[in-house]
Amino acid sequence: MGQTIIACAKADPAVEVVAAIDEGDDLSAALKLADVVIDFSHHTVSGPVAAACVAAKKILVVGTTGHTDAEAAEIRAAGKSIPLVFAPNFSVGVNTLFWLTRKAAEILGPGFDLEVVEMHHRLKKDSPSGTAKRLAEILAEVRELSYNEDTRHGRFGIVGERTSTEIGMHAIRGGDVVGDHTVIYAAQGERVELTHKASSRETFALGSIRAAKWVATKPPGLYDMQDVLGLK
Repeated sequence: MGQTIIACAKADPAVEVVAAIDEGDDLSAALKLADVVIDFSHHTVSGPVAAACVAAKKILVVGTTGHTDAEAAEIRAAGKSIPLVFAPNFSVGVNTLFWLTRKAAEILGPGFDLEVVEMHHRLKKDSPSGTAKRLAEILAEVRELSYNEDTRHGRFGIVGERTSTEIGMHAIRGGDVVGDHTVIYAAQGERVELTHKASSRETFALGSIRAAKWVATKPPGLYDMQDVLGLK
């Protein structure tokens, strides 16, 4: 993702990459040169990056996924001091899917069973994806359920009949798939499916750059891509 962001930034005359930081590099020195930091790293790193940005009063965009609840809380807390965009996916298409997922759940109502299916390349380390988790969280919000308590991660053996409150979550890994996400609404006699398929990492890179340009003029606060795209 870092390499893709750099390549996309070079094509944008409004953006200048002043530093590229990897494990072991001096972040504090790079912060002196930057206005906005874009973090696509590892879930254990985002918190310290956020703390460093707060100390240096620098704007932050976080696209890393797989955070624990405690790690995510640490990142969100930084939004009290600096402008911060924290989102599970920076694709314009996926954020449209988030919006459509909420609307479909509201319109279709409780008579439809809810399932989320995601597929990614064989090297992806976290499961489910941050995007799939957010889709399930949206469904849980509409149904007034709990993501942690009502999400069923896969099914194996004699699990019994499906309950009306569970949200199915299924993660598939293989090949070089950039990212596929499908939300299924299934009822007696009909089924609705919403699907987004990413064929290039450029869509995430371009979205993160768009977010960086947008948040650069905002006051301190916690934002996401729904804010960036005006979908709220």
